[in-house]
Amino acid sequence: MSSPRTAVVTIAHGRHEHLRGQGWGLLQQTRRPDDYVVVAMGDAAIATVARELHPDARLVELPADLADLPLAEARNAGAEAAVAAGAEALVFLDVDCIPAPTMVERYAAVLASRAGSTPVVACGEVRYLPPVAHPAEYRAPGLAGRAEPHPARPAPQPDTVLADADVRLFWSLSFALRTHDWEALGGFDEAYSGYGAEDTDFGQRLAAADGELLWVGGAAAYHQHHTSAVPPVQHLHSIVRNANVFHDRWGWFPMEGWLAEFEARHLAELDPTTGRWRVRA
Repeated sequence: MSSPRTAVVTIAHGRHEHLRGQGWGLLQQTRRPDDYVVVAMGDAAIATVARELHPDARLVELPADLADLPLAEARNAGAEAAVAAGAEALVFLDVDCIPAPTMVERYAAVLASRAGSTPVVACGEVRYLPPVAHPAEYRAPGLAGRAEPHPARPAPQPDTVLADADVRLFWSLSFALRTHDWEALGGFDEAYSGYGAEDTDFGQRLAAADGELLWVGGAAAYHQHHTSAVPPVQHLHSIVRNANVFHDRWGWFPMEGWLAEFEARHLAELDPTTGRWRVRA
């Protein structure tokens, strides 16, 4: 069982200090990635930041409307660059995430052991770090003891793998798959513009392809704290638009909690005539 050539792909706009934290974490890996691909969405400074610790990082520049960042398109562009460089396995990691030292090794080993005729997507646990005065404080050993698990996601023990039939739990913060499975699933659907639902759609297409969702112990990542709005009102328009796109595909609305919050705040409503969500004037 040979370990596949593995690329880590991240997409970024801003969050330069968090990107430095991720780069630091990749240098601590027990099995370093063969390639590191960073997609800059409308941020020319990302190239300099990414190459501070990883001079050989592959950079993809993507023009972007900063009010509506092209998340699906950016992940697809990063994967395309990784595949062109010879990647056999892709690890997608959110820019805010610092990988645990065994993350790449565990993802690569599990994917090597699960090669088959149906797609396999592996997810690692993402644990949340507390606020600090400066993100540089995260670049130190002992992150596991400082981070809290997500209450709604599996937390497998190291060296264990859990199969999960609920593809709605898939998330794009940290996941991995073989290149041929990525191509079979078609990547992320770029009909989803901006923030929201593109990862839920990806999980649905995994299920439609009779694929398997795995939760991999030992492949944790630590999410660096940043301020965020709850619900994410800054993404109101894209969430409503993408919820409708998703409903057209799958017959139900994702992001129900956020949509309900928007409705409670009189920001959006479900049109009883069309059966679609709309932003209120």
